Amino acid sequence: MTTSPPNVAIIGGGPAGLIAADSLSARGVGVTIYERMPSVGRKFLMAGRGGLNLTHSEPAEVFLSRYREAEPRLRAAFEAFPPEALRTWCADLGIETFVGSSGRVFPRQMKASPLLRALLGRLNANGVSIRTRWCWTGFGNDGALLFDTPEGPKDCPAPDAVLLALGGASWPRLGSDGLWAKATDAAGIARTPFAPSNCGVEIAWSAQFATRFQGAPLKRIALSAGDHTIRGEAMITEHGLEGGGIYALSPDIRRALADTTVAATLTLDLRPDLTADALATRLSRPRGKASVSNHVRKSTGLAPAAVALLREAGERPQDAEALAARIKALPLPVAGMTGLEQAISSAGGIAWEGIDNGYMLKDRPGVFVAGEMIDWEAPTGGYLLQGCFATGRAAANALQVRLARER
Repeated sequence: MTTSPPNVAIIGGGPAGLIAADSLSARGVGVTIYERMPSVGRKFLMAGRGGLNLTHSEPAEVFLSRYREAEPRLRAAFEAFPPEALRTWCADLGIETFVGSSGRVFPRQMKASPLLRALLGRLNANGVSIRTRWCWTGFGNDGALLFDTPEGPKDCPAPDAVLLALGGASWPRLGSDGLWAKATDAAGIARTPFAPSNCGVEIAWSAQFATRFQGAPLKRIALSAGDHTIRGEAMITEHGLEGGGIYALSPDIRRALADTTVAATLTLDLRPDLTADALATRLSRPRGKASVSNHVRKSTGLAPAAVALLREAGERPQDAEALAARIKALPLPVAGMTGLEQAISSAGGIAWEGIDNGYMLKDRPGVFVAGEMIDWEAPTGGYLLQGCFATGRAAANALQVRLARER
C-alpha cells in the first residue's frame, strides 16, 4: 500500500510564500503556489532595484527591538531563522552575501533576480507547481478554495493544509494591495485596519522653501516623534520629508496624528554631535560682514537647506543661545502621512490574537499565515524581508509538524 504525499496550497508568491514552499517541498510535501499576478516575487524584485537589502548584521536584541510591539510575537521565528540562517540559505542557492559598511546584508550581485531565479529553479526541481493569475477569493464549503482565474471562477477541493502569504497593502501595482482582506473578513478572520508604514510625512512648507530645497538631503541628524529618537537622514520633498529617519518613526507619527488633543510634531536635532552650549559658543563669535545665514552656516557646519529650515519653524532667533536651542530641537508640525499606495510597507493585517504560536489561525485549523499580511511592521534596512522569511519558515515548520501528526 502506498500513501500519497500531503498536498499544501500556498496562496501568495512573495518571500514568505516562496521560502515556505522551499522548506515544505524539500521534505517531500506536494506544494502548489497560487499567485494572482502574472509572475511571482514582483515586489521582491522591485525592492532589489537599488540593491537588495536582505537583512542586517546587528546584534539580535537590537534587531528584534526594531519590531517594537510585535517583538514578542516574532522572537521565536527570528531565533529559529536568524540573519545567519538566511545568509546560509542564500549560499545553498549559490548566492553569496556580504555585510556592507552600514551593517546591512546584501547579495554579492546586489540584485534580487539571481536569488529569485535560483529559488524558482529549486522549487521546480522539487515539483512545486506555480499557478499565476489565480486570485484567491475565499473559502468554500468544507474548506474548498475559491479562485478567479483566466478561465473563470474555480472551486478547488480543500488541500491538506493552506498557507496564506498574501502580503500587505502597499505597492498595489505589484499586487500588494490588501484586497485579500475581503475574503478574510468574510470568513470572520480578525484583522487590524491597514495603515501606511515606511512612508513620507506631509509638512506645509512655504512655497519659496519647497521650490528651492526640494530634493535636498538632511544628513547626520536626529529625529524625534513621541518617545522615540533615532539618528538618520531625511530628504526634503515638495510636500514634506522622506527617508530612512522618517520611515523608522512611522508608528510614532501615526499615533501622534491619531491623537486629536495635541498637534503632531516631528522634532529635528540638526547637529546631534554638538551640545547646545557648544553651538551657542560658536554662534556668539563676531560675524563681521557675513550675512546671518552665512554666519550660522559657517559657525555650525549646517547645510544651506538646514539653515533655511530654521526659518520654516518661525522667525529665526537672534540670540545665540535661543538659536542653538532651535538647532537642537527644531519643531515641524506634521499635517499627515503619504498614503498606502506610496508607502514602502503597511501596518495592520491579520490580528495576532487570532494566530497560535505556530502561525495557524485559531478558528481555522489547518490554515496558516505568514509574512507582511500579519499585523507587524518594521523599518527599512533588511528588517522587513527578514521578518517575511522568518515567519514563512516558521509557518512551514509548524504546518509540517501538523501534517506529520495527522498522518
